Amino acid sequence: QAQLMESGGDSVTAGESLRLSCTASGNTKWGSWGWFRQAPGKEREAVAVMYVGGFDTYYVDSVEGRFTVAQDNAKTTLYLQMNDLSPEDTAMYVCAAAEAIVSPPDLSYFSYWGQGTQVTVSS
Repeated sequence: QAQLMESGGDSVTAGESLRLSCTASGNTKWGSWGWFRQAPGKEREAVAVMYVGGFDTYYVDSVEGRFTVAQDNAKTTLYLQMNDLSPEDTAMYVCAAAEAIVSPPDLSYFSYWGQGTQVTVSS
């Protein structure tokens, strides 16, 4: 059974940057691995998701050009580099993985979830 643990969340001012990390343990042979977020009163949404096999990385429109998802060579740590943060990015960021390739990233097909790390952006 795989486990995911996030870190890197913080309170920052608009325009600043943060890098989130997600460390995986156990069986990490994912087809899909990425970051989701949930703001108060809103539904959880996919932010950035990587796939095996050469599929294009998914980014939600609101973060395109500002956020970058990447993984280390061992494929045990997933990163989310977030630049030019805005108050609209305030949310709990959660790392999740699926054994299959889930494109587009339907949350219901992701079986493994971390506990999340809070990102708060003030204006």
